[in-house]
Amino acid sequence: MATFKAWVVEKGEGGQSLALEDFDEAGLMDGDVTVRVTHSGLNYKDGLAMTGRMPVVRRFPMIPGIDFCGVVEASDHAAWKPGDTVVLTGWGVGETHLGGFAERARVKGDWLVPLPEGLSPAQAMAIGTAGYTAMLSVIALEKHGLTPDAGPVVVTGASGGVGSVAVSLLKRAGWHVIASTGREGEADYLKALGAAEIVDRADLAGDPKPLAKERWAAGIDAVGSKTLANLLAMTKGGGAIAACGNAGGMDLPTSVAPFILRGVSLLGINSVTTPQTPRREAWARLAQELDLDALSSMTTTVGMKDVGGLAETILAGQTRGRTVVEIG
Repeated sequence: MATFKAWVVEKGEGGQSLALEDFDEAGLMDGDVTVRVTHSGLNYKDGLAMTGRMPVVRRFPMIPGIDFCGVVEASDHAAWKPGDTVVLTGWGVGETHLGGFAERARVKGDWLVPLPEGLSPAQAMAIGTAGYTAMLSVIALEKHGLTPDAGPVVVTGASGGVGSVAVSLLKRAGWHVIASTGREGEADYLKALGAAEIVDRADLAGDPKPLAKERWAAGIDAVGSKTLANLLAMTKGGGAIAACGNAGGMDLPTSVAPFILRGVSLLGINSVTTPQTPRREAWARLAQELDLDALSSMTTTVGMKDVGGLAETILAGQTRGRTVVEIG
C-alpha cells in the first residue's frame, strides 16, 4: 500500500507522543472522499491535541489538524469529483477522525465545502477554523440585531487567530473595535487591523462583579472563564457577547444579573458541526468581506516539518494571527 507523510499522535505507557512519519494509506478512516491536502492551519485546539495538554484526541493513532484545503483525488459522493478544490473545518477532524497535518485525508463529503471564489487554498487556510469562527460570531451578533450604532464592540484574545480576523471584519463593517490582549508589543499590529482602543487582558481577568460600568454593546470572546464573566458584566443593556473559545478556561463564574437586569444575551458559537447552509454563508461572506491585505499581514507560513514544534508556542500565546501550514 502507498504511504504518505503525516504528523501522528500515539499514546503508550509513557504518555502521548508526536512524530512526523510515513503513514500507511490503509490506515485512513472511513469516508467517501479522498483529498490530497495542500494546506492546513495551526489552531489552538491543534496545540492541545499535539501536546496532550487536554484530552482533545479521542482515538489513537491520530493525525492532528482540525482544518485543511486540498484537491479531491477520489470520490463516491455525488457533490464532489476528482480535481475539485475543497475546504474542511470541524466535524471532529483532528480529534476523533484523522486530520489535516498529512498529505492525504479521507472524510465524509458532507463535511466539505468548495473553495470560495476569490480565495486561494493558502488564503482559505489563513482564514481557517479561526477566521471561520470569527465570521460565525459576527453573523450571530448581526442576527441579534446589533449594529455599529449600538456602541463599541470588544474582542478578547485579539492578537490570536479568531481575534485578529474578528478585529478586521468588525472594523470593515464600521464598528468601533476595542481589542483586548495581554501582549504589550501587539498594539500597533492590532491598530493596523482596525482596533480603535487597546485594553490590557489583565483588566478583564480579575474576579468579576455581578454588574460593572457599561463599556460595550457587543463582544466576541475566545477566552472564557473570568474574562467572559467580566465582559458580560460590562455589556450595555440589550447587548450580546458571542462566546467561541475557552483559552482561559471552561468555567464561567458569572451571575444572572447581566441577563435579568440589563437584558444581555450570551450567544454560543459552535463552529464544529455547523450545517451546510450557514457554513457556506460564512465562507462566502469571508471571501467577500475580509480584507485580504489585512489577512496577509496577520499570516505566517511554515512547512509541514515545522508544525510539531509550534504546539507549545501557540498554547503559550506566542503566535500572532494565523499560521498556514504548507503540506504539499
